[in-house]
Amino acid sequence: MKKEKRTFVCQECGYSSLKWMGKCPNCAAWNSFVEERVVDMRRGEMTPSKPVKLKEIESDEHSRWTADISEFDRVLGGGIVPGTIILIGGEPGIGKSTLLIEVSSNLAKKGKCILYVSGEESPYQIGLRAKRLGIETENLFLLSETSVENIIDAVKNVKPSILIVDSIQTTFDSGIESSPGSVSQVRECTSKLTKIAKKGNITIFLVGHVTKVGMIAGPRTLEHMVDTVLYLEGDRTQSFRILRAVKNRFGSINEIGVFEMAKTGLVEVENPSMTFLDERTFNTSGSVVISTIEGTRPILAEVQALVSSTRYPVPQRVIVGSDYKRFSILLAVLERRAGYNLGGFDVFCNVVGGLKLLDPSCDLGLVVAVASNFDDRPCNNGTVVIGEVGLAGEVRPVSQIERRVKEAERLGFKRCIIPIGNQKGLRTESIKTIGARSLREAIEKSISHS
Repeated sequence: MKKEKRTFVCQECGYSSLKWMGKCPNCAAWNSFVEERVVDMRRGEMTPSKPVKLKEIESDEHSRWTADISEFDRVLGGGIVPGTIILIGGEPGIGKSTLLIEVSSNLAKKGKCILYVSGEESPYQIGLRAKRLGIETENLFLLSETSVENIIDAVKNVKPSILIVDSIQTTFDSGIESSPGSVSQVRECTSKLTKIAKKGNITIFLVGHVTKVGMIAGPRTLEHMVDTVLYLEGDRTQSFRILRAVKNRFGSINEIGVFEMAKTGLVEVENPSMTFLDERTFNTSGSVVISTIEGTRPILAEVQALVSSTRYPVPQRVIVGSDYKRFSILLAVLERRAGYNLGGFDVFCNVVGGLKLLDPSCDLGLVVAVASNFDDRPCNNGTVVIGEVGLAGEVRPVSQIERRVKEAERLGFKRCIIPIGNQKGLRTESIKTIGARSLREAIEKSISHS
């Protein structure tokens, strides 16, 4: 009798080993190895496919399905491409199921057949949520199931255009002995669902749980198997939610969608800049308006800084909404190049609204906010600060400056501090652009002396 093959797999990263180990050499996780049976994929069970010439493949750019939610369609690159696998992750209670039920309702009204499979809720519970959101349609089918074989049978009977599996971590394959949510279960269930999606041209949405560090739980190969990976971000204590694409084979990964959680569900925010600046503080030191580019859209946001005397041997450096290491570098440049002695002070910085600033053009705004609070001099209320800060203390040019300035002009701002290298050829009407060569010069031109 042939001996059954078994291996030990890390449940955090998917690393496999022939023996059990206390610490994973790949991701450094402790006690994460679980024994699993090796699945034997027989060649006779696989149907071979035939090569197709490139010129024989028909491509239709207008075949996308729009969900009539502009922020959602924007993130996907203009709509849903039929036959794709879309993985959406986020913290518990952030609004993943709410967003998908709203998308399902809009597509069902257009005649698309939707099969919503939930392994965590009963059809009655999903129905209650749908009624609370005011959703009523005949083309939306609900199923409470965790077996991937039963889900595939339901797909063959219902023949939907879109399949939603909530969540992939609760789905299991009866041919694998490991528990649902394990590396082998997630990988094999996704593989089987991918096959029916490609053969039947069915779009599949997979809801994924996230770990405590914010990454989608399960093997990293899960994100490689799907076509699009979306993250729904935001603080559950706040109303704003940001839908971000980190992988998209049919569109840009730089676009974001902004939503607000309301009683009627997730409501799209058509003007994010106005929303993020709606409750902006005036005549307060440490408050600065910056400009960032998300995909093709400029967004204005407020950053706040607080500098206070420290009671600890090592001063604290805390930033929420941006990269900590880059912020530490900016504080070092502020000390060395602009003469601000921050050695005995704690520095706290926050990006209002839950945005995550990864654009280098926000450097100057962060530094000006710290300098403003340190000097207790407020930044001019009608000023937007834009620029990248170099290690030599210079203000470096940024991309798409005209879009940034036009957005500030549209919202009624009167002054814009920009790098001197971006002033050439820039035309404005009702907003004044002020160029700055160095960090010290930018601070003096940003902060009012009144």
